[in-house]
Amino acid sequence: MKSLSRRKFLRGVGGAALALPWMESVGNAAPTKSVAQRMAHFYVPIGVVRRGFFPGEADDIIPKGNLGNVMKSLGKQNPNFSVKPLDQLTPTMQPLEKFKSKVSLITGMDRTFQQGTDVHAQCASCYLSSAEPYTIKGTAWPLDRTLDHLVADHVGTTTPFRTLEFSCNSHRDNKESIYFDNISWYGTGHLAPSIRDPRKMYHRLFSTQEIDRYRDVTDLVLEDARSLSKDLGYTDRQKFAEYFESIRTIENQMDRLETMKAELAKVDFEEPTESHLPRGEYIRLMGDLMVVALQTGLTNVATFMVGPERWDTPYMFESLFDKPRSHHGMSHNQTKMIDDLLKVDRFHMEHFAYLIDRMDQVEQPDGTSLLDNTLFTYGSGLGDGSTHQYNDLPIIVAGGGKRVQSGQHINMPEGTPLANLWLTQARMMGLDMKRFADSSGTIDQLLAER
Repeated sequence: MKSLSRRKFLRGVGGAALALPWMESVGNAAPTKSVAQRMAHFYVPIGVVRRGFFPGEADDIIPKGNLGNVMKSLGKQNPNFSVKPLDQLTPTMQPLEKFKSKVSLITGMDRTFQQGTDVHAQCASCYLSSAEPYTIKGTAWPLDRTLDHLVADHVGTTTPFRTLEFSCNSHRDNKESIYFDNISWYGTGHLAPSIRDPRKMYHRLFSTQEIDRYRDVTDLVLEDARSLSKDLGYTDRQKFAEYFESIRTIENQMDRLETMKAELAKVDFEEPTESHLPRGEYIRLMGDLMVVALQTGLTNVATFMVGPERWDTPYMFESLFDKPRSHHGMSHNQTKMIDDLLKVDRFHMEHFAYLIDRMDQVEQPDGTSLLDNTLFTYGSGLGDGSTHQYNDLPIIVAGGGKRVQSGQHINMPEGTPLANLWLTQARMMGLDMKRFADSSGTIDQLLAER
């Protein structure tokens, strides 16, 4: 028992494998044991409705109802550099109320647009590289090796997967190029392809062979698991049971969505079948897979794209609308659809909050949480999808534990490059980096010790 490591795999017939979470009874459980530092990015496409997200940006076009009344009371945002407590949350950010002390809002950061390529494609593909315009030779894109891979070069050398790329684009129409649907790149012209299908991601994480007759990993390893659990303490037995239940829940969610998709395929829709799948359930399923991968040490670096840029194919935002809607289409009719867009922005924020909560509940060997040891960033490559502006990008940094000064609203001076945040995070992840892309410095106010 004591020879087992935290990443020990339980294996069943057929080559299926399941990684164990950390448990006191397994391996060296001293409180001083070092905990891996992780980084994850939650990317939101098409920007946000600024007047719902940013403090002080409500204008004369106020939506009806309570949201408008709240935004009226926020006043105008200070255009100068300032740091203050993150007290009153805007309507879009209200799902983070429970986690105000564990997140920081960072406003005022910009990216420079390189003329000659599509706005949406560039804002997605270049989001994590932020290369200076016209510095990358032989391409129309200011796209370099992205932050996640630079960090993985340092913290991903001992994990089974250096990085993992998740995408919540369920459509297969391929109407757009790869630049609209990926934020992770090994380098210019070299895509790190994301996985869209939950079943494919599940098999990538937990299976060494594709054997249909032994489809459920938990069934394959259950006997070994029962044997192992007999030697665990009470607390670890509880944790072990919770972990296996979470894996079983993921399997059941996949089965449910696959069954629903098969049934929908029998119906004659104007839109693709995928348009009618429950959007939130799909996002949460992919998010649960990401959390499990980080929890068990399968990877220390992940990117999570909640949707593609400029994709006109509709989605079913369950609980919001009674039929599938195009996020991109709504963004270009913001005056008439402001209320609906605010609902979509909040819908995405609720799922970011869901993943924060999931990470916060996972205990690490030193008593901290998975969230405490993960820099988890919400962001978009556009400040506003209707105007295509690259300035004042919506950015929230969650987690980071004692490394991060949380609970703040940091409003950076006008013109601050987004790369300043990426440089700051790279250094927090242990990289000895003097400069990143077009950075002009670091965001010291985000650091707990400076």
